Amino acid sequence: MTLFRLDASINPANSSSRAIADIVEAEWRAANPGAAVVRRDLGAEPLPATAWTGALAASWTPADARTDEQRGALALAAAQAAELRSADAVLLAVPLYNFGIPQHVKAWIDVVIAGASGSNEPLLAGKPAVLVVVRGGAYGPGTPREGWDHSTGYLRRILADVWQADLTVVEREFTLVGVNPALDGFKDQAARLKDAAHAAAAVAGKALAAA
Repeated sequence: MTLFRLDASINPANSSSRAIADIVEAEWRAANPGAAVVRRDLGAEPLPATAWTGALAASWTPADARTDEQRGALALAAAQAAELRSADAVLLAVPLYNFGIPQHVKAWIDVVIAGASGSNEPLLAGKPAVLVVVRGGAYGPGTPREGWDHSTGYLRRILADVWQADLTVVEREFTLVGVNPALDGFKDQAARLKDAAHAAAAVAGKALAAA
């Protein structure tokens, strides 16, 4: 059994998304002692900015005419897709940055899609996946920023619809309470949301292992 885990926080020492993903992983590992965990930390080691365009350019170029850069980009894309496809279960921890998906996560998704092109089978067909998403503020119905989260819906579309994973989403909001003084009035609510997210992560981890 192999778990593929992706982290995207650029602040790992104080990462709410990483903390929740740790709970999911711990439950999975408890049920799969000794199993392999393949890690990709895009916050610390993002893919090259030219990887996607290089892979696409290579795919449009006859093999004998490709540059070294194009061949490298194509190989990187194929490796990223193979790494994800070979996993038995998937865990992704992605914070909301500037109301959207982190640019290094979007770059990774584009590269993976390029690397998987030519295959008729969805990358994660039927495989269990947990997506952890965290937001510094509140974006739910009735809040001033309802509809400003332009990341979670996109990630659902890619993971569940394009790659066809059996997806569970664990969410937490108000992670900037205690950091941003403007949010100090929401401390009790933030604490409840944190506890609920951690409890949901434990349930999701057990389900990930059972699947």
